[in-house]
Amino acid sequence: MKRSTFIKNTVVSTAGIFITKNLMRPVLGQVYGQNGMTYQLNTNWGTLNADQTPVNDCHEMIQDGKGRILLLTNETKNNIIIYNKSGRLINTWGTVFPGAHGLSVQHNGKEDFLFITDTNRHQVYKTTIDGKILLTIDPPSDLPAYAKAEAFVPTETAVLANGEFYIADGYGAQHILHYDEKGKLKNSFGGRGAGDEHLDNAHGICVDYRNPKPTLIITDRTRNAFKRFSMDGKLLEVIHLPGACVCRPVIKGDYLYAAVLRSPNLDNANSGFITILDKDNKVVSNLGGSAPVYENDILQPMSQKEKIFIHPHDVCVDDEGSIYVAQWASGKVYPYKFSKV
Repeated sequence: MKRSTFIKNTVVSTAGIFITKNLMRPVLGQVYGQNGMTYQLNTNWGTLNADQTPVNDCHEMIQDGKGRILLLTNETKNNIIIYNKSGRLINTWGTVFPGAHGLSVQHNGKEDFLFITDTNRHQVYKTTIDGKILLTIDPPSDLPAYAKAEAFVPTETAVLANGEFYIADGYGAQHILHYDEKGKLKNSFGGRGAGDEHLDNAHGICVDYRNPKPTLIITDRTRNAFKRFSMDGKLLEVIHLPGACVCRPVIKGDYLYAAVLRSPNLDNANSGFITILDKDNKVVSNLGGSAPVYENDILQPMSQKEKIFIHPHDVCVDDEGSIYVAQWASGKVYPYKFSKV
């Protein structure tokens, strides 16, 4: 059998590492990645005055239609922080989302809408870009799994241009719920179970338009995998990612990007990295992680190599190909930026 490996070494500058707020933080300017997907790190990009614009857990980030970068945090002094691409603060809003977790954007060609999941309030909200709540989704009590509202702990959404959307109940009963644009439930699938069609920590979801027929890619984090489903919920593919407890999939161009919260066999607090997959769902680069190696077309276990992150939770890839990283339970660290080199 043919042995194929990605053997290019990680490119790392010789800058040192220093301690800030008891965290290991690399110095500005280091370069990470492999196989032509290399990026220069800026740890100071999103840093703000913590007394005026605090963060708690930095959960997720998106880019809106104006090119701005929006961060969602469960800090109720300012749940949404809006930056320009240089990291300058533009605006903040939001005081009512104590469990703010998932952030998705709907571009309809005219205006942007946000979808926010709140794991504390057991709800999902559609808002205007400046925070007006337009639609609230409560627990789907008609489904037996959600007889108790507490069973609905939504972590992520994926939104279609026509306004329909999917909710991933990643901390609850593990169902994927499909709604029409008015918030009426159309379908559900997944849920807990042992078979591949079931999910365990369905933390993230996105629509994959890289092929002519759109599909859903859904996180199965405990099983270290992404799973591809048809739009109506039929399992099509399992993308195994050994060593990677992945968060939500983010697709930009031909590539899929994801934060790896941790490796399951290593210290929970200090084992995360960023992984990048190509159109064939092969890992091509790990920022802060070991170089991807395939043996007989099977990906070998990955792990953190450099101490860049504490619990990376999400990535946002902007229109210039730069990557922004939000981190959970990381000492209230602001987002980092990686610029392509």
